[in-house]
Amino acid sequence: MTQVVRQTTRDLRRHNRAALLSTLYLHGPVSRLELVAESGLSAATVTNVVAELIADGVVAEAGSVESDGGRPRTLLAVRPDFGHVVGVDVSETHVEVGLFDCALGTLGTVRHPLVGTRLDPGEVAALVHTGIAEVLEGGGADAVFGVGIGVPGAVRDGGIVHAPTLGWRGVAFADLIRPHVVAPLHLDNRARTLGQAESWLGAGRGADRAIVALLGVGVGAAVATAGPSHPGITTSEWGHTVVKAAGAACRCGSHGCLEAYVGTEAVVRHYADRVGKEPVIGDESDAELARIVAEAAGGGPAAEVLAETGEYLGIGIANLINLLSPDRVVLSGSAGAIMGPAILPAVRDAVGRHALDYLAGRTEVVLGRLGPEAVALGAATLPVAQLLAAGGRTG
Repeated sequence: MTQVVRQTTRDLRRHNRAALLSTLYLHGPVSRLELVAESGLSAATVTNVVAELIADGVVAEAGSVESDGGRPRTLLAVRPDFGHVVGVDVSETHVEVGLFDCALGTLGTVRHPLVGTRLDPGEVAALVHTGIAEVLEGGGADAVFGVGIGVPGAVRDGGIVHAPTLGWRGVAFADLIRPHVVAPLHLDNRARTLGQAESWLGAGRGADRAIVALLGVGVGAAVATAGPSHPGITTSEWGHTVVKAAGAACRCGSHGCLEAYVGTEAVVRHYADRVGKEPVIGDESDAELARIVAEAAGGGPAAEVLAETGEYLGIGIANLINLLSPDRVVLSGSAGAIMGPAILPAVRDAVGRHALDYLAGRTEVVLGRLGPEAVALGAATLPVAQLLAAGGRTG
């Protein structure tokens, strides 16, 4: 009986430590008094746990703020130099690898196009290994406490990837990576990792229910719902919902999918069709999309294509609003960063016409804040989330 009580007490202490560290990470810098109010724990418990976290080097004092009539309150924050993580974005056109500090500040990134790999899992894994070695060397990091990888598909059974857009069915991708990585490895859908990053650090932060739209060559969506510590994240194949009957051909084999109208290569192809030229696709498609956006400022075919893109994207978002009633929709991903500012007014206009008034009225449509490298940053949240759940213990 004594052993059961001791185990229960240890579990409670571990839970308290994880909960307070998560609050510090996601809402910091905060004071001890704010931690008491946020967590519902006693002042003594908060004081003891914070002392442990400071002694372990996870948390540090980060200045002070004036209080109402009393002594200034000391602020606490997670130490960025506590450790490093690697985030990897495996997209349909490239592999991007980033090195980040514990607060997810970017220390370095590298990008390798997938041209010539035939999307072979072994060759893609080799690019991941190369990228990790390059950022570690360039960032001066001897070790990391975790590596996160976002892939354009579903991840099952500890690292089995099903990614139809890559032609992967049941690929044991984690097994191809793990022998070359010393740190713990985490794999997940790249839309989910992006949703986690935007809800932690970006435009989704503070929302009760945010939908984060991944706009790139592929199109997906993550739903981030506020929780007691971490937002709960679910994903959907939003890009393969049909927005036009018998419409444009999609890579999935269907027709009229949203991705076939708002994905990076789709926009590039629609522009090329209008002007009678060969589309620039693959790893150069982002640069071509940026060129189209710049050209659209002067009107003409580029402006027409972006207007059409904004209309279809607005229809797709209106469908999400009518189904899920979010309070915020975030346009993120590489294409979101490139064309988002240019098409946002058209998107909002289409949402207003196609979503139910009482739902659209409580939903704001905003741009992501994390830039083109947001998915690699999102992948880095995977090992950080594990660190928080473990209360800052890496062993």
